[in-house]
This record gives sequence, structure tokens and C-alpha cells, in this order.
Amino acid sequence: MAGIDETRRFIACNIAVLTISDTRTAADDTSGDALAERIARAGHRLAARAIERDEATLIERRLRGWIADPEIDVVITSGGTGVTGRDVTPEAFARVLDKTIEGFGELFRMLSYQKIGTSTMQSRAIGGVAGGTYLFALPGSTGAVKDAWDDILCFQLDSRHRPCNLVELMPRLREHLAA
Repeated sequence: MAGIDETRRFIACNIAVLTISDTRTAADDTSGDALAERIARAGHRLAARAIERDEATLIERRLRGWIADPEIDVVITSGGTGVTGRDVTPEAFARVLDKTIEGFGELFRMLSYQKIGTSTMQSRAIGGVAGGTYLFALPGSTGAVKDAWDDILCFQLDSRHRPCNLVELMPRLREHLAA
């Protein structure tokens, strides 16, 4: 049965939050605020936080820097996952990912469908692994960020979640790099 096994030890993750927007600032970054608050409430550490414009090169540079940082386990981005010309987050992710986690985007859209119906098809939410770091790209709306954290990430980033979770796989994410 799926759920939190209270007999297991909680392992805090170091999580970086990147808001991707041409217009948001630290003063009005509600999706970034929602993520930061949820990360802290879950017992994880906010390792870094930034805002980048919708420019694939800038996003890629920031992602590569955080992937190379041994103090960051997970990167969560908010914004730039739509289908307009300025939405380039999945393209930037494609430049850095070693592996995609197809199930993340599929699960996000399935859950989102229950709330916003067919409009969820406009989301190109994606998850993956790069250099031993988990990366998740979420839509920029505060509601979408809350849904992704509350319904997926809070469980998969909790080492006590059963039958399995992403945290217990962290020590093995760099196996291919050691070969």
C-alpha cells in the first residue's frame, strides 16, 4: 500500500527553485514562494532560488550550474512549459537531461485534468535526471505548482514513502558516470 512509513528515517533534500519568466520579480513570484514554503514545510532545505528570463541559453546555464553543485539534489522550475513562442523550458531541459522521467509529466497532466480539464494538454511539464540531480519543470501558475508538489513531489521526495521513492535512488543516480 502506498503511503508514508513513519518507521523509516526522513532524509532532507537540498532543493533549488528556478522561476522562469520575463515579467516576474522576487516581489511577485507567487509560484516560487509557494514552492519555497512547501519545501520548508516538508523538512527539506531551499538550497538556491533564482528567476531567469524565458531564454533557453540562460535557463540551460543556470541548470548546468546547479547540476554541477554537489549541494543541490533537486531542481524545480516554474514557468515556460506552455506552447507559446517564449515557452522554452522543455527545450532547455532537453539540452541537459541524461534521462527523462516520462511518468512525471504524464502523472502531472492526469492529475491536472481532474482540475482544469482538457486545458492540461497545453502543459509540457517534464521530469528527468542530469548529472545525478533530479530536475522537474512545472507550469508557472501557482495552482499548478501547488498541485505538482502536493500530489506528486512531496511523496516522491520523501524517503519514507512506500512502496518506493526517488530519494532512495539518489546514491545510484551517478552509476553510469563512474563507469
